[in-house]
Amino acid sequence: MANIFEFNGYRPVVHESAFVHPNATVTGNVIIGKDVYIGPGAAIRGDWGEIIIEDGCNVQENCTIHMFPGVTVRLSEMAHIGHGAIIHGASIGRNVLVGMNAVVMDRVFVGADSLIGALCFVPEGMQIPERKIVVGNPAKIVKDMTDEMIAWKSKGTELYKQLPAELRNTLIPCEPLREVPTDRPQQQSIYSTWGKQKDQ
Repeated sequence: MANIFEFNGYRPVVHESAFVHPNATVTGNVIIGKDVYIGPGAAIRGDWGEIIIEDGCNVQENCTIHMFPGVTVRLSEMAHIGHGAIIHGASIGRNVLVGMNAVVMDRVFVGADSLIGALCFVPEGMQIPERKIVVGNPAKIVKDMTDEMIAWKSKGTELYKQLPAELRNTLIPCEPLREVPTDRPQQQSIYSTWGKQKDQ
């Protein structure tokens, strides 16, 4: 059972097809859509304002989503929030990738099909148009997303959309094995980094 808490009369709404990991925490005025993945260690704090996580999004391990009082944070459909990222009072557009340990601050808008690089700091109020690549501290727009980059990003997010059903069906608390079984199957390489993909 995930750590899901009512707060000040606001009870989170989680679609039955979503998966919230038992070690994630969801509080208050939070709406989680279809096929959403919320990873372990994520803190989704709808105590002071509203958080809307639309269909097909993923919020990975140790992410934080929060806001100043009265603000709505929206992750639009297929938004992909990488490990350790922080979204504070921002709006993330459709099919956006926010890289690992990036910080996206208050009143930021990130347009659809954009990419925020790992470790990027996006300062308060920055407005990012659609299909942009943003990197650095402070953040700078460096180039446009190509159709090939968007297709690569979308494929990765599709994998995360499948993950909630897989987790519901196969995630089981267990004691560890003490030895590696001889018949342990090899996991398939069905998706790779952008760097490897573009070199193929």
